[in-house]
Amino acid sequence: MQQPPLGLLIGGSSHVGKSTLASALASSLGRELISTDNLGRHPGRPWPSVRPQVAEYYASLSDETIHWFLKVHHENMWPRIRQIIESHRQLAKPFVLEGAALRPEFVAQLEHGEVLPVFFYADNDFLRRRMLEEARRGNADKPEAAIIDKFIERSIRENRDMLEAARAANIRCVDVAAPGALDALVREFSAD
Repeated sequence: MQQPPLGLLIGGSSHVGKSTLASALASSLGRELISTDNLGRHPGRPWPSVRPQVAEYYASLSDETIHWFLKVHHENMWPRIRQIIESHRQLAKPFVLEGAALRPEFVAQLEHGEVLPVFFYADNDFLRRRMLEEARRGNADKPEAAIIDKFIERSIRENRDMLEAARAANIRCVDVAAPGALDALVREFSAD
């Protein structure tokens, strides 16, 4: 296999394994690891404890408004993300960039010669189980459980919408629930 492109972009919704795989790839390839999570703040997952501002956000806004705010947040981050990619391109510095802000509709605007986007997704049941387990929803009181449920539904909607956009943009899509899919991707990019 030929050398992977200068930049590997790992996108997808919450809990699909972006950070885990990006870390493994960056380590095995000797690349800088960058996460969009460090570029901006947004009410994210409401656990291990629900901060008051996160509780207010999920409890007071409609599902549509939450979805809209997340998309606007990602759009607002995009100039900074482009700047990071361009800076690494100019320095010829290999990198792995991961995060939910790597929305397919924005990534599709990049020239794919020097960057390779990959979109992670999973079926609803897989994502729901993963988030319920991590959130320990069974131990949450009723208001916390309602907020966790709202976050999960937001994430499942993002997963579906971003998968449609990735397929429409001909971005490679990887089902993280498929046995061995992530290991195969690490082997593929790590091959000499």
